[in-house]
Amino acid sequence: MKHTTIDDCRIVDLRKISDPRGNLTPIESGADVPFDIKRIYYLYDVPGGESRGAHAHKELYQLIVAANGSFTVTLDDGTNKKAFTLNRSYYGLLVVPGIWRDLDDFSSGAVLLCLASEHYDAADYIRDYDDFLKYKNNDTSII
Repeated sequence: MKHTTIDDCRIVDLRKISDPRGNLTPIESGADVPFDIKRIYYLYDVPGGESRGAHAHKELYQLIVAANGSFTVTLDDGTNKKAFTLNRSYYGLLVVPGIWRDLDDFSSGAVLLCLASEHYDAADYIRDYDDFLKYKNNDTSII
């Protein structure tokens, strides 16, 4: 997964079932996301001006959804960067392994919903950007 690029990440248009009583967006493993969902978590009450993320994963796939409000996800593959503003609950951002992500510009009341391909594993994280660059350049000293 070291050779993934931001071009491997993409916006996923999730199904939106409209009803006068409210909308529904189902997300199913294998149908709406290209992985089995093993963990779901959400971020909320992020104070104004704070950032989250600032890490990469070696094996984990994620689908990031703005369940409420908006925020920006900046992806970095070690060579290129691309920012995505998420602000619709029927769009998700697929983030593949080997991509650094920064999360910022959270609106008031924003809720980030994340569907993950694996259970939490601290060893899967790369939390230092210089280590991330070494990882992308096949430096095995950080594995």
